[in-house]
Amino acid sequence: MVRILLVDDHDVVRRGLKALLQEHPGWEICGEATNGRDALCLAAQLEPDIAIVDLMMPDLNGLETTRQIRRISKRTQVLIFTMHQNEALLYEVLEAGARGYLMKSDAERYIITAVETLLRHQPYFSGQVSETVLDGFLHSTRRRASGQAPSALLTPREREVVQLLAEGHRNKQIGQKLGISSKTVETHRAAVMRKIGVNSITELVRYAVRNHLTEP
Repeated sequence: MVRILLVDDHDVVRRGLKALLQEHPGWEICGEATNGRDALCLAAQLEPDIAIVDLMMPDLNGLETTRQIRRISKRTQVLIFTMHQNEALLYEVLEAGARGYLMKSDAERYIITAVETLLRHQPYFSGQVSETVLDGFLHSTRRRASGQAPSALLTPREREVVQLLAEGHRNKQIGQKLGISSKTVETHRAAVMRKIGVNSITELVRYAVRNHLTEP
C-alpha cells in the first residue's frame, strides 16, 4: 500500500486531490494537513511514501516544510504542488529536497503520473517547466553567483521567524508559536537582518516575498 500525505491550506484542493489519488488501486491518503507545522508532525508519525506539499502556506511555507520533512522522514518523496512557475523558484524547490514540481493547472491530467514517477525514485516536473532548466540544475557543478540559494543563508529557525514576521506577527506571538521567548525571537530577527543586509522590517518583508518565504 502506497501511503500519501496531503498538505494544502485549501480544503477544496485537498478534496480534489484525494478524489483523484484514491481512484488508483493500492494508494491511500494516510493523512491531511492544512499547514506545514501539522505536516511535520504527521510526517514524523506516519513516514509516508509521498508528501504532496503546497508551496505557499501561512505559518510555515512549502519550501521550509519540505526541508524539514526530508530531515525527519528520509523515505518520504516530496512533490511540490503550486500555481507559481519561474526558474529561480525551481532551484529553490530542488535545493529544499523536493523530487517533483507539479503545476496545479496540470493536476487532473498528471497527478497520477507524478506520483508514479516519484515512487520509482525518479524526479518529476510539470510539462510547463523547461527541460533545459532542469538539466542545467541536475548536471551543472557550478554554484549560482551567490554561492547558495538566498534562503539557505538562514537557519531553519531564522526562516520560520522571517516568515512569521512577514505575515505580521509580533515577537510575543512568534515566541508562542515556536515555543521560544520574545527575546530569542528578537535575537533571531537581528541575526537575519545582519546576514541579509537589511535595516527595517519593511525590507525584511520584501526579502521574504522575493525569496518565496511568504506570499505578497
